[in-house]
Amino acid sequence: MKIAIIGTGNLGLSIAKGILHSNGATTMYLTKRNTKSIQEFEKYGNVTVTSDNQEAVKNSDILIFAVQPGHFATILKDVKGLLSEKHVVISTITGFSIPKIEEIIGADKFIIRSMPNTAISVGKSMTCICSNELGKKRVDLAKAIFNRMGHTMQIPEEQMQAATVICASGIAFWMRLIRATTQGAIQLGFDAKEAQELAMHTCNGAASLLIESGSHPEEEIDRVTTPKGCTIEGLNEMEHQGLSSSLIRGIVSSYEKISQIKKG
Repeated sequence: MKIAIIGTGNLGLSIAKGILHSNGATTMYLTKRNTKSIQEFEKYGNVTVTSDNQEAVKNSDILIFAVQPGHFATILKDVKGLLSEKHVVISTITGFSIPKIEEIIGADKFIIRSMPNTAISVGKSMTCICSNELGKKRVDLAKAIFNRMGHTMQIPEEQMQAATVICASGIAFWMRLIRATTQGAIQLGFDAKEAQELAMHTCNGAASLLIESGSHPEEEIDRVTTPKGCTIEGLNEMEHQGLSSSLIRGIVSSYEKISQIKKG
């Protein structure tokens, strides 16, 4: 696949790393206004680094846009004359709807919105995908790209804002939980490095149990709680202090904020 990533900032760089590490591209163009920080990617041999978005579009079939929302419309207008029936346009831009993209480049293009998270750089992203009517013919292609770097789910576009909170912002939420567990382990006597190792691998194990078994979280909780035991004691204290309600309220608050940004 001939892939171009238009806008190789933090997210674009994570996507590039994920694709390259999984050998998911025959050629790749990476664009950035100042290319100095990404020049090293040309060592891969099949990667071209450039500040010329038009050059990248001309030489690629799959265009993954990871630019700042305020720049997206201008960049689309700049390249729309180069778009042909071969191009698949994949946007990762938060809050920029498919109808807005169609207004600029036309509804006769394969248009897909994707919402990966930064775990894509280690092949563990949860990526949500939606498309315009024509783009439905290329959804499987987009899923094939992102499945190389984690897991994908096709959802209606109206759920993309919520998916951003759960999957993209969710990385930060889970990091905070791991950090809190680490601090608890330090208080119980482990040094900082050991504490973090214990916390992150336990978190990884918990998620893997659910993924592999298909169990409900409460089923796995029941396996490790015993009458009058230390696990149920800890869980009940956490719930008394508002663990679940705080998480839910935080998620809802984040969604309300992203909804305000969209209206703005």
